[in-house]
Formats: sequence, structure tokens, C-alpha cells
Amino acid sequence: MRYQGGCRCGAVRIAASGEPDTVVYCHCEDCRKSSGAPVSLFVAYRWEYVAPGSGTPKIFESAPGVRRSFCGDCGTPLFYEDERLPGEVYVAIGVFDEPEVFEPREHSWLSRKFSWLDIRDDLPRHEESSKPR
Repeated sequence: MRYQGGCRCGAVRIAASGEPDTVVYCHCEDCRKSSGAPVSLFVAYRWEYVAPGSGTPKIFESAPGVRRSFCGDCGTPLFYEDERLPGEVYVAIGVFDEPEVFEPREHSWLSRKFSWLDIRDDLPRHEESSKPR
């Protein structure tokens, strides 16, 4: 399986191959600030399964050791990386050309979820990160 995607303006394109490690909702404040949304949804891969297409994203260090990549032209969020999770990359689901093929599998940082956000799925929930750091 090969999944392609890119930013809104098309300046940055990517491809990912194989099945992702997970598809996770994140409710943390850093993701909210970076996306402007109450919750983010990421498709997690090992970096070796994600290939750059065209363009070069800009990188912002949102916290020590945490890098967020985005299109420098249109601002589309692309990747989340954390040095405490070496070799892993979290791709914003909306970047993919066919995002519906990725079904969510879990929630992380439920301790930071907005009180008015009603979650009605039966997915596993983690009060903090879904991955030990």
C-alpha cells in the first residue's frame, strides 16, 4: 500500500507506504495550538516508510526536542516528531489524498481534553501519551 498526500497549495508532497503503526487522536495543548483545532488526528509511521515528494517543509520546534513541520507557503501542518520517540513521525491525517482509509485506533492526552468535547467511540483512551517517553 502506498498513500500519497500534500499540503493545501501543493508545494509539499509526501508518500507513505505500508500500514501505519497507529492512528491516534491527540488532545494536548501543543497540538491544539499547532492545528487551531480542539483535537488533532495523526497517522503514525516509522520514518523509513515516509518519503518526501516535492517541496521542503518548514520546521518549528514547539517544545524542546519536539519538531512540527508545515508548508511555508500555505501553513498546512504536516508532521510531528519527538526526539523521545526516535525514528517515528506522526503525519497529520488531513494531508493524505484519501484520509478515510485510516481509521482512528486510540486517544491520547485525555487529561487535556476540552470538557465540552463529547467522545462517543469505544477506542482505547490514554490519560497521557499513548506511547511511553
